Amino acid sequence: MREFIENWKQKARQLKLEVYVLYLAYQDPRVPWSARVFTACVVGYAFSPIDLIPDFIPVLGYLDDLIFVPLGIKIAVSMIPTNVMTESRAKAHEIIRQGKPVNRIAAIIIVLIWLFLAACVTVFIVRN
Repeated sequence: MREFIENWKQKARQLKLEVYVLYLAYQDPRVPWSARVFTACVVGYAFSPIDLIPDFIPVLGYLDDLIFVPLGIKIAVSMIPTNVMTESRAKAHEIIRQGKPVNRIAAIIIVLIWLFLAACVTVFIVRN
């Protein structure tokens, strides 16, 4: 059982790395615009705390994390030129080796989205 759990943890780490690689790759000017848009959506969804199917719904809640995100990653990788992916993987490994990457702008945007949603709910409750 321990080996099974370690195997899944390794796959989760690999998935996180691949999302970060895609984050670096879609910024490259050699990537076609359609691949950039699709990849940006995949990366944004993977890093977003808001899921298509909320995690509190039994079984179905993790469906997007187990199926949609890996499928999106696979499609995005196939849309990006191989040389860009190779360079992005090397760059991601180097950045991670120096310390975990921090994207403060993404964190600020997510916090602002949550504050906006909280304000909308508050206004809705006050008006009704």
